[in-house]
Amino acid sequence: MVVASMRIRVPERRQSTPLFTARGRDTVTFIAFVAPNFLAIGLFSYWPLLRNIWLSFNYWDMIAPEPIWIGVDNWIEVFTSTTFPVILRNTFTFTVVSVGATLVLALGAALLLNEPLRARDVVRATLFAPAILPGSAVALVWTFLFAPNFGLVSQAAVAIGLPTVRYLNDPSWAMPAVLLVVVWRRVGYEAVIFIAGLQSISKDLYEAARVDGANAWQRFRHVTIPGLGPVAFFLIVTSILASFQSFDVIRVMTAGGPVIATRTLIYQVYQEAFGAFNAGRAAVYATILFGLMLSVTIVQVRMVERRVTYE
Repeated sequence: MVVASMRIRVPERRQSTPLFTARGRDTVTFIAFVAPNFLAIGLFSYWPLLRNIWLSFNYWDMIAPEPIWIGVDNWIEVFTSTTFPVILRNTFTFTVVSVGATLVLALGAALLLNEPLRARDVVRATLFAPAILPGSAVALVWTFLFAPNFGLVSQAAVAIGLPTVRYLNDPSWAMPAVLLVVVWRRVGYEAVIFIAGLQSISKDLYEAARVDGANAWQRFRHVTIPGLGPVAFFLIVTSILASFQSFDVIRVMTAGGPVIATRTLIYQVYQEAFGAFNAGRAAVYATILFGLMLSVTIVQVRMVERRVTYE
């Protein structure tokens, strides 16, 4: 009876705690996906940037095994040179004119090609074609067009009674010639982006504006312009950054000349590194260019984006 009344105690099985909770597994999965990207960005973007800043305080002809530390001598030499203000002015002139002219012409072309015209798709494709061509090839073709003796531009000028001008060898004409090519190459791409933005604007807004008695200009000002805000903001940011880094057209058409009439910051980086073989001064110009691009981007994001509505 005593034995029968005794209960056999079976040890309880402990539940094993999982190594990671659901949130922990999500965190590990997130890190596993983003870690290669962060590693690649750090290795190919941030490390070269830091290395470039360090190199700006050294002298290196890219032949010696190790750079020589010289402190701020490169910076002093750059900022006190007589060519630096000219290069800076060329850079801002090239950027402001190319971005402004391209945006205005692209918007005009987009408004026209958004209408139901004949052969509209053919014109769109023709306008967009230069954007997919290599910049060096485009610049080479235009170099022949600007040739003073047999170029089509010079022949057209002579046909209407204008004197022959050596466009790419004249300091007064070289920058306008380069800007013409850059704008001609970019306007098709930006026009296509503007067309996509125009087609995303609701037709009901235009109908409501017509009912309220708004004319064409008022509809453009109060409906089209606000509706194109996000598209215009995107194009302004990308166009300015692309202009700061525009190199191929200048290299092929003028090589930064005549004298330094078309030499910009990005071309000066190339000239110092592979022309003068002074990687330290090239790093100074590259750092200045990076600082300008970063500053312009921050100003645009903080000031311009506030006026852009995404609704």
